[in-house]
Amino acid sequence: MAATGGDLQQSGVDLGDQASLQRGAQLYMNYCSGCHSLKYLRYSRIAEDLGLTEEQVMDNLNFTGAKFGEQVMVSMPEANATEWFGKMPPDLSLISRVRGSDWIYTYLKSFYLDESSTLGWNNKLFPAVSMPNPLWELQGLQHAEFGEPDATGERPVTGLKVTQPGSLDPQAFDQSVRDITAFLEYAGEPAALKRQSMGVWVILFLAAFTFLAWLLKKEYWRDVH
Repeated sequence: MAATGGDLQQSGVDLGDQASLQRGAQLYMNYCSGCHSLKYLRYSRIAEDLGLTEEQVMDNLNFTGAKFGEQVMVSMPEANATEWFGKMPPDLSLISRVRGSDWIYTYLKSFYLDESSTLGWNNKLFPAVSMPNPLWELQGLQHAEFGEPDATGERPVTGLKVTQPGSLDPQAFDQSVRDITAFLEYAGEPAALKRQSMGVWVILFLAAFTFLAWLLKKEYWRDVH
């Protein structure tokens, strides 16, 4: 954490909250999918897991013209991405498994304006990041507060402050970031949703099996005595 700019905030995501996952999918597709793919996730799988119809997914989540059974890819040509950002933005299918949900949540809230940066943005958690703030319209314009210079002469970022509000108040923005984070956690391991629901039945089965085993043991030892 020290190498990436500071403490992480608790994301508080809940994969059992289907409404949050649905909102996160919509926000991700609107604000992130133009640059970042989810090549290990198919639109049809999103519909199945998040309780959406094919029509809802194709009308509201698919902006590339892909077929229902295809993966979530970007339409941005690699040559343009290299010109604008220096390289093709990474696929985010496994970002939650690599970085963790708290990291994603904190990262999306840590952008601030930086005139010295090529793109005009920087990030407290990930200094010198090579991407702009995708959620600035929702969050507003955020500036950094700096501390005293350290031994190298650098002034560390000690805080962040929204100087021009966005379209969402702070609580609503936090929830939106939490929804996106939840969706990315789901994208990293879609099977986790079914595993959680299946776990309840496994526990019930084990409880019933234990009871039957106890009755069998009791009956067996009665004959022995």
